Amino acid sequence: MELLLIFKIIIGLGILVGLYAVLRNLDIIKIILIYWKDLILRK
Repeated sequence: MELLLIFKIIIGLGILVGLYAVLRNLDIIKIILIYWKDLILRK
């Protein structure tokens, strides 16, 4: 039971860090998405 709680806390922190990174790097993410879209459409 304690392990499950620790696991939930780690997941929660991971989501928060992920959201923070996304908000800070939206421009970089847009560039990456455009790049991937071009790669897929080129095939």
